[in-house]
Amino acid sequence: MASWLLWLIVVFTIITVGKGKQDGHQVCHPNDLKGLTSFKAGIHVDTSSRLAKWVGHGCCSWEGITCDETTGRVTEIRLPGFISTNDFVFQSQMRGLLSPSITLVSCLQVIDLGGLIGLAGRIPPSIGLRLPNLRKLYLYGNKLIGPVPGSIGKLSKLEELHLYENRLSGSLPSTMGNLKNLNQLLLYSNELAGTIPDSFTNLTNIVQMDLHSNILTGHIPQRIGEMQVLEKLDLSENLLTGKIPLSLANLNSISELYLDTNHLEGEIPFPSSFGQLSSLGFLRLDDNHLTGRIPASFGNMVSLQRVSLANNKFEGVIPSSLGNLSALKELYLSGNLLSGQIPESVGQLSQLIMFNVSHNQIQGPLPHELSSLENLQTLDLSFNHLNLISFPQWLAELPSLSRIYCARCGIQGEIPDFLQATPSPIQELDLSSNHLTGSLPAWLGRLTQLYKLNFSRNSLVSRIPVSVRNLQYLGVLDLHSNKLTGPINNVFQIGNAFSDGSLTYIDLSDNNFSTGIVQAGVGSQTGIQYLNLSHNFLGGRVTTTIGRLKSLQTLDLSCNKLGFNLPEALANVSSLEKLKLQKNHFTGRIPVGFLKLKRLKELDLSDNLLAGEIPAGKPLTDFPQSSYSGNKGLCGKPLSPCKVKGLLLVEEPLKPC
Repeated sequence: MASWLLWLIVVFTIITVGKGKQDGHQVCHPNDLKGLTSFKAGIHVDTSSRLAKWVGHGCCSWEGITCDETTGRVTEIRLPGFISTNDFVFQSQMRGLLSPSITLVSCLQVIDLGGLIGLAGRIPPSIGLRLPNLRKLYLYGNKLIGPVPGSIGKLSKLEELHLYENRLSGSLPSTMGNLKNLNQLLLYSNELAGTIPDSFTNLTNIVQMDLHSNILTGHIPQRIGEMQVLEKLDLSENLLTGKIPLSLANLNSISELYLDTNHLEGEIPFPSSFGQLSSLGFLRLDDNHLTGRIPASFGNMVSLQRVSLANNKFEGVIPSSLGNLSALKELYLSGNLLSGQIPESVGQLSQLIMFNVSHNQIQGPLPHELSSLENLQTLDLSFNHLNLISFPQWLAELPSLSRIYCARCGIQGEIPDFLQATPSPIQELDLSSNHLTGSLPAWLGRLTQLYKLNFSRNSLVSRIPVSVRNLQYLGVLDLHSNKLTGPINNVFQIGNAFSDGSLTYIDLSDNNFSTGIVQAGVGSQTGIQYLNLSHNFLGGRVTTTIGRLKSLQTLDLSCNKLGFNLPEALANVSSLEKLKLQKNHFTGRIPVGFLKLKRLKELDLSDNLLAGEIPAGKPLTDFPQSSYSGNKGLCGKPLSPCKVKGLLLVEEPLKPC
């Protein structure tokens, strides 16, 4: 009996002690509880409803919170904005301020508040002093402002720092060079200024460093080549100056290097010897001020898949060694001073899908070896000195080619018929600024996959064929500066049999069109953003249906013979930014509804027959006098005040032209 009682006492004690330990672990450490409740108090909207479940004192059971099983201290806060379920992924919001009291949770190893739309405030200045165990800090995709605290350099265990897509400002603290364990530094898409500290080159464990889309200035650190395990470096879209450091060639692990859209100058210093940058697959140096020749040693970087050297000042010939880049898929060389011919070795690039050498000084003839590029999808030869005379038929027979740009290549004669039956359906065709003559062929309507068509600046003489109505995917139509005639109604009926039109850009200016504007806004093409019909012979009234073009940003009907009153329906096009109606025969008053065009930045109603007082108010009164000149019946700001007799407004009589 005694032994039985003793056994009960032992069991009861074990249960009681165990329960006591369990309960003890469910109760937050006072600092953890205060830090978490302060964070919750700073948030006034939580679309995920996770914080609503933070009740009581047992914070270790709260959603998004992880505790150490031994100490009971909070080690992780994981409340990312992107929430994945079995059915879908959605992005939640937490509107409010990031409480600095979050640093009271002093044993934190992970903070993940990334992608929470609406989370504002500042990174706590004391974060590096209060959270010595922090390994991962994710505060990306929020609305944080202010500087990156210098105390972050005290986080000796930090491995990943993601602060991108915020509104952080100020300079990069040099103390960040102390983060010897850091392997990911993502600070892109902020407003960070100043120079890149030389101390960053001490981050010898860094694998990925992305600082693009800031306003950083100064030089790239000369010792950057000491970051030996660096695989991705993105310093693009800043204001960096100076030369590309020689030490970059020592980055043996680098696979992605983006230095584009800066103010870098000088020559490309790499690779200086065989074997350097052998892992480099993606290279962007475009939109800088780089000079010299493209190094022949480029052909040694055999892992290259995508290269952009566009919009610099490179000169000389395209090195034939580029033919050694067997993995190359995209090559952008446009906007330079390159000369000579395209090397025959380019035909060896069997993986090439994009080749752009536009806006250079390349000469013809084209090497027939290009006909071997079976995977080529996009070819841009525009604005060179090729003088092709005729469009090469073998070029149109490339099996994968669907985007052809041959603007100002010296092509003469009629639009070649073989373009109607290419192996791969043409999606984009630009033969602008050539010497094309004859008609727009009826077979254009068979190019049913066509998205962009540009035949501008030629000498085409015909009507727009009815068959263009079949181009249901057409988004860009540019036929300006030809001698085209007849009505334009076929354009507004493109894809009319389908629910939504795809046209966003139409330029038919500088032709001899006479009718058809009454169809604007009638069909399904209501998504037009740019419409230029200027310098034609269009007459009559502008239809009220033009007000259905709700996406219209630019409307140019200038230099025609349009008359009657200005279309009041334009007041409904709230997206309008540019309106040019000068040199027509419009009469009557300027509609008061034009005051609703709050986005209007450019207006020209000059040289018409308008009369009456200009409606008072923005934006109409903000435009210069030249916007209204040549309308002898107009008065009011910014023109001369209307004459007043007693309480009656007296308008100047309209004088004959």
